[in-house]
Amino acid sequence: MVDPDDIVDIVDDRDEPPTAAGPRWKIMVVDDEPAVHDGTRFALADYTLNGQGLEIVSAYSAEEGRAMLRAHPDTAVILLDVIMETDTAGLDLVDFIRTELRNETVRIILRTGQPGQAPERRIIVDYDINDYKAKTELTADKLFTSLTAALRSWQQLERMLETRRGLEIIVDAASTLYDFKSIQRLAEGVLVQLASLLKVDCDGILVFHDGGRAQPVAVLAAAGCYTHHVGANGVTTLDPDLRQVVEAAFRARTHQFVPPWSVLYIRTASDREVVVVLQVARPLSATDRTLVELFTSKLSIAFDNVILYEQLQEANSRLEDRVNQRTRELTSANRRLASQWARLQRANTFKSEILGTVAHDLRNPLSVIIGRAEILERMVTDPALNPEAAKAQIKHIHNAADRVADMVESLIADAMTDALDITIRRDLADLATVVREVAEANQPLAAKKEQTIALTVTPGAPVVCDVDRIREAVDNLVSNAVKYSAIGGRIELTYDDAPEGARIRVKDSGPGMTPEDLRRLYGRFRRLSAKPTGGETSIGLGLSIVKRIVDLHGGVIEADSAGEGHGTTFTVVLPLRPPEPEAEAAAPPTQG
Repeated sequence: MVDPDDIVDIVDDRDEPPTAAGPRWKIMVVDDEPAVHDGTRFALADYTLNGQGLEIVSAYSAEEGRAMLRAHPDTAVILLDVIMETDTAGLDLVDFIRTELRNETVRIILRTGQPGQAPERRIIVDYDINDYKAKTELTADKLFTSLTAALRSWQQLERMLETRRGLEIIVDAASTLYDFKSIQRLAEGVLVQLASLLKVDCDGILVFHDGGRAQPVAVLAAAGCYTHHVGANGVTTLDPDLRQVVEAAFRARTHQFVPPWSVLYIRTASDREVVVVLQVARPLSATDRTLVELFTSKLSIAFDNVILYEQLQEANSRLEDRVNQRTRELTSANRRLASQWARLQRANTFKSEILGTVAHDLRNPLSVIIGRAEILERMVTDPALNPEAAKAQIKHIHNAADRVADMVESLIADAMTDALDITIRRDLADLATVVREVAEANQPLAAKKEQTIALTVTPGAPVVCDVDRIREAVDNLVSNAVKYSAIGGRIELTYDDAPEGARIRVKDSGPGMTPEDLRRLYGRFRRLSAKPTGGETSIGLGLSIVKRIVDLHGGVIEADSAGEGHGTTFTVVLPLRPPEPEAEAAAPPTQG
């Protein structure tokens, strides 16, 4: 190995002078000879460049150099030995620096004690080496010269990289800042991007001045120790020192870089003014200032865009409010018109149904009345008047008149059902008793037709319902069964419990129903194919009323018929408690 005396000229053993405070150039010595480290430190003990001394970091092997470079990425120059733990350890370290660490700015001065083992020209080209020296020729003066050239080269490269990185940040920030739709978010983004551009954690505020307002100053964003100023209106609420800086910036209308403040002034095309005050721990370099000025030159457009966007949004919001209000008014008017039209349609339909019923169902009894009255009139003028025959005619007239009265009563009741909204009552009732009472009430009608009402009642839980409405529904079903069952037929009335609630079943021995009958069973004024077996009349309201009552109680009604000649079974299932809608309509008591 080479004697250290060949590298530097050690004159005496004076102590190393203390390192000056402030920024220093960082260099790294990578060599397996401790004497080389000592000699290098001694030779460069009083080295300064641009007022900055040196910070020397030592590594005694290529492996240790890898670790030290990861820990000190800001190293400017490496004085590197070629042969250490292996013959190519130094060259392998160069490859690691350029390839794996991707550090292209650090300057590498290769030093070797055996220059003949590594051809200089190939090393410089293949391994991206900045200088190649034999240890025997690297005296103190040459070391000073090589180091100075390397440091200046590193400084220039760092400035170029810093400028490139800053420009990339500015380009990225421009697209980001133009995407903001709120002036508050834009202000916050400006502070974030400035901190990224300067590679610092800075304290600062962004103050917005709109000259068209009575109170022109507002703090839109703040960072670091100034966050408590966010939302402040007017400079009087700022800290005294900060207020003075802001007021001076608005007066000067220019950038100012006076430590510890960096003040940026922005004036937009719409005559708005923005002042950004940064308190940065380190002074800004010339490159920093150039990048910051370039960045702020793009912000005036961003602020004007946001202001215009907010004004457009406000105008759109007012327009949408007016459109929505007008739409609500039109919707309400259309709803009223539709409701009135529906009522007119229902009234017209009901009128047509009434007229049709009057024309059809009242014609027969009225014809009977007129015909019997004419017969009675002729009988009265006959001297041989037979009182019994006259009484028979009068009875026919009475019967026909009763039929007319029943029809009129049913029509009036149904009209009332359409006109009124009636809520059902909710009482706790024993439906088994109600079913028994309905069966007893219909026994005389069944007896006239020699029919039998077979009653089967299994008492169950009480049911909450409108007793009168349920009695009306069951009575309609039973009276219809009497009406349509054959002379001498059997009617089965059953009451028991079902999983869904109380169940009422009425089975008649009538002619049954066709599929067409089952489809239109519950319509109002619907006449089915079956005819009453005792000359009774029907206007088709009974089953529609039953269906309505059952629906109001939240129940279901089903009709089943095996076909013509096999009778019909009606099954009603009521829940133990009916639902409670906002409004319930119930049918008035009416017989079909």
